[in-house]
Amino acid sequence: MPSTVAVLADERDFAAMRRYRTFHFDDHVSYLRQIEGLLRTLTAQGTYTSVALFDPEDYAEFCAELHLDPDTPASRTRYTAEVAAAGATVGYDGRPIDHLLPRLVTEAEQQATWEYASALLARGGDCSRCGEDTGRAAFARASKALRRMIEAVGPGTHHLVCSIPGDGATPLVAVLHATAGGDGRLQLEEAAALVFCTVLAAGIATGRPGGVVLRTTRPGQSDTVRGWSLKGADLRPLTDAEVFDAYCTDAATGEPVPPEPDVEYQPGLRLDLDEPDRGESGP
Repeated sequence: MPSTVAVLADERDFAAMRRYRTFHFDDHVSYLRQIEGLLRTLTAQGTYTSVALFDPEDYAEFCAELHLDPDTPASRTRYTAEVAAAGATVGYDGRPIDHLLPRLVTEAEQQATWEYASALLARGGDCSRCGEDTGRAAFARASKALRRMIEAVGPGTHHLVCSIPGDGATPLVAVLHATAGGDGRLQLEEAAALVFCTVLAAGIATGRPGGVVLRTTRPGQSDTVRGWSLKGADLRPLTDAEVFDAYCTDAATGEPVPPEPDVEYQPGLRLDLDEPDRGESGP
């Protein structure tokens, strides 16, 4: 039988759970060591185990909604089975817990970003002029934009970052790694590509300004950085000076960041998103 272990990833969440009498852990470091021991034991027994995040605030709401006593191991087990296991999880592969947690947090952030961007897309409804589903059309355009970007820059290992404003102060950010071969083959992680396209589509559908930065690495060459700004349904190529400013500015503080050595800042390339792909009929 597969198993799920929910873990308190940081000190703040750990401290929140210590208010419960039946939570018998005194410090976060020892707690993580015991969690790691549990994971190793389950693996040694032949049990496939996935690891999820345990959210104390969400747990309290879960117990209140179902009229459960939050200060019992049974309630924590039920929360793990019904809620935590339905969220972002990472399969345990024997790596130390300190190496596993950053990946788990990244997976959780990626899922939260996807859910938020999907909610923005769902608000669009149908186009009043053409009757087409706005979210579906925006996602198709975002997917085409991703393909066109990678095709335009050519072979190499590509690191893409898409950012649009959220409803609050924190922007929606999606990160994607892709490798394009000289034969045209493209390798990328499907889940990350889905999040990337959903965030970009949310910007297109809602008319929020945003942008994409693409960094390319090739053996024996300097890294190149290009960028595009999102305005409406179009991605405008940035100039090399605009790319430099975007890449060398701290997104949180607005302060300048020293440029990296051996990195070339180049203008974005035209994407022609209104042109049909090969094998695709025109409008």
